[in-house]
Amino acid sequence: DEVLAYYRRCGVRELVCEEKQMGSRAVLVVCRDPATAQRRFGIEDGSAGICYTRTGRRFFTDAGLEAGILDHVRRAFERSELWHTLATDWAILDAEVMPWSAKAQQLLEDQYAAVGAAARMSLAASVGALEQAAARGVDVGELLSRCRIRAESVAHYAAAYRPYCWPVHSLKDLKVAPFHLLATEGQVHVNQTHAWHLETLDKLCAAGPDLLCAIDRRRVILDDMDSSGEVVRWWEELTANGSEGFVAKPLDFVCTGERGLVQPALKCRGRAYLRLIYGPEYTERLELLRRRSLKGKQALALREFALGVEGLERFVAGQPLRRIHECVFGVLALESAPVDPRF
Repeated sequence: DEVLAYYRRCGVRELVCEEKQMGSRAVLVVCRDPATAQRRFGIEDGSAGICYTRTGRRFFTDAGLEAGILDHVRRAFERSELWHTLATDWAILDAEVMPWSAKAQQLLEDQYAAVGAAARMSLAASVGALEQAAARGVDVGELLSRCRIRAESVAHYAAAYRPYCWPVHSLKDLKVAPFHLLATEGQVHVNQTHAWHLETLDKLCAAGPDLLCAIDRRRVILDDMDSSGEVVRWWEELTANGSEGFVAKPLDFVCTGERGLVQPALKCRGRAYLRLIYGPEYTERLELLRRRSLKGKQALALREFALGVEGLERFVAGQPLRRIHECVFGVLALESAPVDPRF
């Protein structure tokens, strides 16, 4: 409801709400062949694409795995005839690569799993000792109840990340969910609606279903209470079934209101996933979380979005690399700003 209310205040009429895939963000640069990569990107090593992290680092350390993914996407472009439809021989995709553990295994082991294991062991010992004390007639009822509640919260915390993890031994263990067709020859597709992006990428996914998966979504008319109610119920169903939640976006890729640029997207996550962000017992501090200020983070997000679009526009227009790097370095500077990434 808060997400919908924000966009109503901004004067947005229609949203596209996309199910949030719990993986790792990736940018895929896919060329039709090595000759295209050399001509358009100056790459001379014989490759025909690359997968980047959202911060511009190489996504895969396994070159064979990366090549397999890019080849699969390339063949999907061929089978769907999107090379012809879009009049291009290269494309840049914004996507989610799953499972989360494929890229974040170390993070899972060092942070989430370690916290869960330590908390389970310590609380199990505490509950056991308190139960023994209670059996001897010691008045520990309140403390025992508190420890049992904490142990239950930790169990929910550990259960929250398990659905996002599975072993990855080969290409067949991965899934890629593209949600933006960022650019092709002569075009940066910010002039298209999010509905167009998803419908175009549906064709790509249908042509490569072994790896590619389409994004489930709902459109909502914000001044229609029935439409708004339906999307809220859909979110409740998603999160009840273990989904992270959804991402709400104005129908227009670039949307402006009375105060200027509107946030291009807002994540609306469920309680289970938020335990990973704020800790096992975050539900006891909801009022404190609601009072935090998000203005700084939102301002940075808008600047990064504008710089990213400008960088793509300059690249597609064939401007010198130094002009593109102006935008890149601007984004890197904003990324280094001391803002809590959880907000």
